[in-house]
Amino acid sequence: MTRLMLGRTLERICKGVLLLCLLHFLIMMILYFDVYSQRFDIFSRLHGGRNGSRNNASGHHFYFYNISRANATVAGYLAAGEQAAPTAQPRANRTPSPKPLPPCPENPPGLVGRLLIEFSSQMTMERVQRENPNVTEGGRYTPPDCRPRWKVAIIIPFRHRENHLKYWLHYLHPILRRQRIDYGIYIINQLGEDTFNRAKLLNVGYAEALKDGDYNCFIFSDVDLIPMDDRNLYHCYEQPRHFAIAMDKFGFRLPYAGYFGGVSGLSKKQFLKINGFPNEYWGWGGEDDDIYNRITLNGMKVSRPDVRIGRYRMIKHERDKHNEPNPQRFNKIQNTKNTMKKDGISSLTYRLVQIKRYPLYTNISVEIGKPPPRPFKG
Repeated sequence: MTRLMLGRTLERICKGVLLLCLLHFLIMMILYFDVYSQRFDIFSRLHGGRNGSRNNASGHHFYFYNISRANATVAGYLAAGEQAAPTAQPRANRTPSPKPLPPCPENPPGLVGRLLIEFSSQMTMERVQRENPNVTEGGRYTPPDCRPRWKVAIIIPFRHRENHLKYWLHYLHPILRRQRIDYGIYIINQLGEDTFNRAKLLNVGYAEALKDGDYNCFIFSDVDLIPMDDRNLYHCYEQPRHFAIAMDKFGFRLPYAGYFGGVSGLSKKQFLKINGFPNEYWGWGGEDDDIYNRITLNGMKVSRPDVRIGRYRMIKHERDKHNEPNPQRFNKIQNTKNTMKKDGISSLTYRLVQIKRYPLYTNISVEIGKPPPRPFKG
């Protein structure tokens, strides 16, 4: 009896040990599969590893970790993986593109308005250069903080006006910078002492400026005219622009409705539409009226600023030698319709002698020929 009870007791103990072993085995299997699944979860999130790598078809790297070593934990490998995995970076040798500039405002905020213009103080090029350190060689400037719609070439017909040029540069560079204009200044210097031809020099300026930059707007200005208000914006418009509508020499009034002299502006498209300016106006007067006729005959209208804004002061001077009034100008003006297709930028001829870039402007010296002999009056 005693032996029977002892046998049953041992049997129960053995069954209990077996059950404990089975329970222990089940717990170990559960833990094993739990850890194993976490290993694959780690692989799906990490791109770096310590035990080697291989590439898939798309070129990405897969890295494998050994988490069976002593003191290893899943959290530890996650932390290690974050340190080892490469961060998202641009491709090698690829610099981030700069942020695009906003368009320049239509009404620049730094404008002053009415200006005090005087010519009594002595002016030097050295002074003007000190005043405009941001202007680059050749008289070029681009706003650093915005993107202008127009790239403007300012063209000045020139001969023997060095003193006037100093004042023009002194006043215009600061005005143009405040207006956020992207511009270059071109002085078209007629060599020799033959009769002056303003309009032909303007055509030369157009042709030479296009060789120097991708300009889409051209402003043609006499060197002795200074704007009295910086709200008179020096860029192009939907229609050809006449800027100098109220000069002091005319009592700050437009002398007549068809006047287009002094300072004017045309886009490249507008300029080509009228075949540029006439080349056959030798001497003073008439060419600006011919240009006005070309504009109206081609279906365009002249736009102008408000008379209170389009005010100009002229530097007083004696009439230039070899720039006497052209006696043929009135007859030529009446024939614009017949001459504008054959006389203009399409028929321009000249000889380029020298281009020299100064700190505040580009000087282009040219020979433009001589006027034809005048008909004999008998």
